[in-house]
Amino acid sequence: MLKGKSIILGITGGIAAYKGAALCSKLVQAGAKVNVIMTESATKFITPLTLQTLSRNPVYIDTFDERDPAVVSHIDLADHADLIVIAPATANAIAKLAGGHADDMLSTTLLAAACPILIAPAMNVHMYEHPAVVSNLELLASRGVMFVEPGTGQLACGYVAKGRLAEPEEIAAAIESWFARSGTLAGKRVLVTAGGTMERLDPVRYLTNDSSGKMGFAIAEAALLMGAEVTLVAGRTAVPPPAGVELVRVESAQQMLDAVTGVYDKMDIVVKAAAVADYRRAAGVSDHKLKKSGERLTLELERTTDVLETLGKRKNHQFLVGFAAETEQVERYAMDKLRRKHCDLIVANDVSIEGAGFNGDTNIVQVYGEEGLVEALPLLSKREVANRLLELIADRLPRSGGKEA
Repeated sequence: MLKGKSIILGITGGIAAYKGAALCSKLVQAGAKVNVIMTESATKFITPLTLQTLSRNPVYIDTFDERDPAVVSHIDLADHADLIVIAPATANAIAKLAGGHADDMLSTTLLAAACPILIAPAMNVHMYEHPAVVSNLELLASRGVMFVEPGTGQLACGYVAKGRLAEPEEIAAAIESWFARSGTLAGKRVLVTAGGTMERLDPVRYLTNDSSGKMGFAIAEAALLMGAEVTLVAGRTAVPPPAGVELVRVESAQQMLDAVTGVYDKMDIVVKAAAVADYRRAAGVSDHKLKKSGERLTLELERTTDVLETLGKRKNHQFLVGFAAETEQVERYAMDKLRRKHCDLIVANDVSIEGAGFNGDTNIVQVYGEEGLVEALPLLSKREVANRLLELIADRLPRSGGKEA
């Protein structure tokens, strides 16, 4: 997978910089062309000579150390890279990338890069959990940056906690995995719905649910990284959407129905991860704020149109995936939903289990097809769940029962 690929390896100034040497060696042995960029701080932990010897290429440190008058180094490196990997990535390096700073060779190259970026953070656990770092990581993720999460272990500061750089083997595997799936959905058009819908009662009140949009956003991001053309229809969400998708914002169930049916015929894959309201106020939305009157308020609700069922009935060549958030009898309800709504796959989870509910960054899911359980995924980040789901979909596309678009 790595043979002939051009990879920039950025090494920043943390004690884990020594692992960058092992990662560099593994990438070169796998056939990649590796150009190493070190920050000045990184050279305090490991010598440029070591990385030069392992990469068999000059190591870049100083933005102004231009060696070839025919090119500007940081632009030339960025233009020819298939992937940029930062390992280890310190809190400072992450902040620079999030803020768009360009005050050294690595940050300048990153700002000029159009290729995907993979970051492997490494730092003290309190630094990793600091709100500023968390915010920077979320911002980068919303722009499509990929991550290899740090592990839990002995840190240089003496703590045993999360923040330890992933092992070189893990990072190399993540790189190979990305190259393996990066073109899997090339030429495919993917529609993803995300977030919760809002059914207004009056100008200031509405009915909604706890969906944050994180799962749907992760699926849209994964599809984009696999080469698909992605349309994302999003309702009420708690996080920024991924960059690079065609974003359509909606509010109500009816608006979501209109948005997805308007583009459905030209889609190859549809993943309906949104939590759509089942009911709305029967009398419609009041023009004015509903005033208090008495101790009780009775609302009459009516059913909204079932978006997934509508798509299932209209399906011709599309591969249709639905979600089922349950609190009991997960398999029974998931299989019933799959058959009634003519889905190719149903992704089900028990939202009463810790780590599998709304708003979190993790999920625990079971994927069902017409034959029953396809795969049960343990507690994983929503990005990992999204990647695995898209891989399952890609594997089943020829068996979707229809023509290719």
